[in-house]
Amino acid sequence: MTVEDLNIRKDRRAGRITFTRPQALNALTHDMALALHRALDEWQDDPEVSLVIIDAEGERAFCAGGDIAAVYHAGRAGDHHVGQVFFADEYRMNAAIAEYPKPIVAFMQGFVMGGGVGVGGHAGHRVVGDTTQVAMPESGIGLIPDVGGTWLLARAPGRIGEYLGLTGARMGAGDAIHANFADLYLPEAEWDAAKEMLAQSGDLSRLRGQPAPASALADRDLSAFGGRTVEEIVAALEKAGDDETLKPIRRNSPLSMAATLAMVRAARGDRRMHDSLAREYRFTHRATEHSDFLEGVRAQIIDKDRKPNWTAAASAAKVDEMLAPLGQHELEWEQPA
Repeated sequence: MTVEDLNIRKDRRAGRITFTRPQALNALTHDMALALHRALDEWQDDPEVSLVIIDAEGERAFCAGGDIAAVYHAGRAGDHHVGQVFFADEYRMNAAIAEYPKPIVAFMQGFVMGGGVGVGGHAGHRVVGDTTQVAMPESGIGLIPDVGGTWLLARAPGRIGEYLGLTGARMGAGDAIHANFADLYLPEAEWDAAKEMLAQSGDLSRLRGQPAPASALADRDLSAFGGRTVEEIVAALEKAGDDETLKPIRRNSPLSMAATLAMVRAARGDRRMHDSLAREYRFTHRATEHSDFLEGVRAQIIDKDRKPNWTAAASAAKVDEMLAPLGQHELEWEQPA
């Protein structure tokens, strides 16, 4: 089955899902999220499918994020439902990957950001190479690390989660493995052979990685990110003279960073990724109406002037408001008929 922007097929012992819109850095659309989820459902009980391989065409990106232009334009027109439905369907797909009963192997080259992490980052076996750049840069567009991002950030060692969530910093292969966003390093020249072997044998035990590049994050002093608030973190970074780390924090949405800090820490107490996704949905359900999201998308993606005018309050009360239960609109795991 080939749907627009995805090539979904069975290849010997493997179910294969390939992103096919490299011209858009394989950005994930609503239709792609739904099609990907449907394919996983169809293969779950298919005896011919031993494992699933997810990969992407093009050298620049596995998936550089969600395609949120439609969400932006609808939100600007006062229609907040488009974004709410997109995020809900995307998160259900993310959860399906995380709890899938068969092995899923993701081969993640180039940019793996936002929605791309939501697909590849929850696979049971995550392969990275020398071009891989993993990031959760949502605070720069007035959102929060969603698609299960707060769950992953919460499970990174030390204060790496807070650092990545607030700054949107990119990780190469070694850092991604150290931060628990990836599992195996394999030179990209060997990926085709590895996929061929998996499709032919259906035997995951034959997939072997190589020693990963060193992780710069492993040796960084990120103790400043133990501060109780963004303000305390900024003060500690200023005291340390860490201007490089302060740059993105001064550029990103204050509300997004305050909410991210709270959500990463709350996710450390979550027992299932579903709990983190449900909390993320509380923010994103409200995002087009009550946050800096539309302005962030305008500045970074639509007009590309890179000069967002952040206006949303970043108080603890505002964070609580954005993360308050949604009542009948809480994220449901069964897709509505």
